[in-house]
Amino acid sequence: MKLLFVHQNFAGQYREILDWLLAQGGHEIVFLTQRKGISDRDGLRVVQYDSDRKPAKDAYALSRYWEECTGNGFGAAKAFQKLDEEGFKPDLIVGHVGWGELTFSKQVWPDVPVLGYFEYFYLAQGGPVGFDPEYPASPHAPFIMHANNAMNFSNIETVDLGVVPTKWQQDSFPGSLQKKLYRCHDGIRTDRLKPNPDASIPLGRLGRDVTKDDEVFTYMARNLEPTRGFHQFMRALPNILDARPNARAIVIGGNEASYGKKSSLKGGYRAQMEREVGDKVDWDRVHFVGRVPYSEYQKIIQLTRCHIYLTAPFVLSWSLLESMAMEATIVASDTAPVREVISHGKTGLLVDYFDPEAIAAQVVKVLENPKSFAKLGPAARKMIVKKYDFETVCLPEHIKRMNSLVPKSKAIPLPKSKK
Repeated sequence: MKLLFVHQNFAGQYREILDWLLAQGGHEIVFLTQRKGISDRDGLRVVQYDSDRKPAKDAYALSRYWEECTGNGFGAAKAFQKLDEEGFKPDLIVGHVGWGELTFSKQVWPDVPVLGYFEYFYLAQGGPVGFDPEYPASPHAPFIMHANNAMNFSNIETVDLGVVPTKWQQDSFPGSLQKKLYRCHDGIRTDRLKPNPDASIPLGRLGRDVTKDDEVFTYMARNLEPTRGFHQFMRALPNILDARPNARAIVIGGNEASYGKKSSLKGGYRAQMEREVGDKVDWDRVHFVGRVPYSEYQKIIQLTRCHIYLTAPFVLSWSLLESMAMEATIVASDTAPVREVISHGKTGLLVDYFDPEAIAAQVVKVLENPKSFAKLGPAARKMIVKKYDFETVCLPEHIKRMNSLVPKSKAIPLPKSKK
């Protein structure tokens, strides 16, 4: 099959399915992205495109996102036209709708089916906006959120079929849009993400490796920010470290802001929270490691005694499901969509997002008596294998849906079931 994948940040949600298709062979695949420096591979051609227009700094708030997305969409459409001129016409387009890149695909190829990834419907209520009283929403938020959904409303007509990864995300979309969406997660490689009792990593400050024998607890987010509960984690730190004098925290994440308002301080929310908790924390036992290679992240999760995952109601992080696959004992916020994957006392432990003392108390219990919670990790992995495994659950569903949009002669062979 001739496949065109579209995602501004290669490979995004398509990492695993792309690798599987390339390993299968026999397909002609083009991946269109804004990301630079990605090399071609056997069976894969990577094409970089530029946005046709960026909104000005003083752009009208209600149309800023639309202008940015249509700029991406027109830039992508020009790349589509060039591919067509070069003789490449896809049998199927698969892409993320959120940045507008698919918006004009039918203007170039009216008869080419499109499968779009619908990640988030912007909510003025029920999502991260206004969830935390510490970060109140602007009075204009309901109008801006609704305006931002112009991409969802536009692209639901562009696509022939849409996919959404979790129930909470699916339920956030209005019923009129849901009719065209199927629900299936991108998939977790549980065959690769497993517990490892021998995992270890070096910590320069210690001058030695840390292992599962060390009393390590962890927190991770792409960026250390309020949407992912970083401020609540930092407020819980003093109590955890005071109660457990041998414990060490390893914190993974960058200092930028992926979601919501940026911190006014240089150094982002990390600097802001370090200033707030100040000398209440023994900083010698807190290790900010930034963004780490994937293999190192795996080892950190494999050796942690307790992993903390906090989030406002928002898109569920891959890292939570991956940590569950690696049998981590997880203390997580009792928020949607976390409750979709963690049952308190069965696959993890749920705590009040707004109560740092309760967060700390639960983490301390795990650190001081890990054997009492040893059943949670294996149960979490079992659930992830059953519902979110890439090869046995998610991949077959995605391939089936892709095949439903093309002639049988173009269909991708379904993966053989593993028993």
